[in-house]
Amino acid sequence: MSIASNKVLIQEAELKNLGSQAFQRLGLPPADAADVVEVLLLADLFGLSTHGLSRLESYGERLKVGGINAHAQIKVSNPAPAIRLIDGDNAVGPLVGMHALRAAMAAAEQQGVGIAFARNSNHFGPISPYGLIAANAGYASIIGSNATTTIAPWGGTDARVGNSPIGFGVPHPGGNHFLLDMAMSVVARAKIRNALKAGATIPSDWATDAEGLPTTDPKQALDGFLQPIGGHKGYGLALMVDLFAGLLSNAAYLTHVKSWVDAPDEPQNLGHFFLLIDTKRLGSPQWLAERMSDFAAILHGSPAALAERPVIQPGEIELARMASQREHGIAIDSDVLALLRRA
Repeated sequence: MSIASNKVLIQEAELKNLGSQAFQRLGLPPADAADVVEVLLLADLFGLSTHGLSRLESYGERLKVGGINAHAQIKVSNPAPAIRLIDGDNAVGPLVGMHALRAAMAAAEQQGVGIAFARNSNHFGPISPYGLIAANAGYASIIGSNATTTIAPWGGTDARVGNSPIGFGVPHPGGNHFLLDMAMSVVARAKIRNALKAGATIPSDWATDAEGLPTTDPKQALDGFLQPIGGHKGYGLALMVDLFAGLLSNAAYLTHVKSWVDAPDEPQNLGHFFLLIDTKRLGSPQWLAERMSDFAAILHGSPAALAERPVIQPGEIELARMASQREHGIAIDSDVLALLRRA
């Protein structure tokens, strides 16, 4: 069923099956393909189409040329009761992410808090799917990943810092979880690439050209640098995420991270971290639900500056979109659906 010139509706079960078959055709065992699709499908359910099953194209290209290992043997070690180290063996990023998430959840279940550091990984999708899975199980989370360098050091003139996304999640038993997922750049490069494909301009605060000057031309922006959120403060946060996700994980960091665009056949050695807190150790689900409901009510009670844009807390839009798409079908680009069916 068509809903727009380039969008079609597809039921979740069918899209999940298509995604699983596509990744298995690329060499992944069924269980590994299921992990990858779980993350990317949640991204599409949230409406994060640039980080959903459209990633089959870029992941698939690297799988075909050996830049990603389709038959990875992921290893988990326990150097301390609450710490897990994950060696991703250059697997597809969401597969490493799911292994790390489960390891951190297991540590937190035993110790009340758990942290997993992952290395030898690749782009692992958006953070909010992992935050949702953790929240559904009763865990608050702080999750981050480093990334290919796209930002110049504050005051610098070449790309040496990644946009290194970070996410926070707090469960609300029976209600809307708090889910914040953000990169350290004003926008992701994927949005600029989409603007280039569409022949559109971009806002001048998204990126600079190669000389460090603001631009509205997506081609110049892709040849230049992304702008960090909040100026020098966003630059500092990007470094903090890279220290946890890259340096402490014994993964690559800063300019040691290889670009999957420039070197698709080489391992990136990206790193991630998953810090989880078992909220059941802090109080009952009823206690948490009451406090989370009150927290949201305080925010919602603020009169809206624009009536059509009421105050929300992070995650509400994505969770509402997920509920709607599970009922009515997932809106996906027709070319992405065609790619999945061909694969």
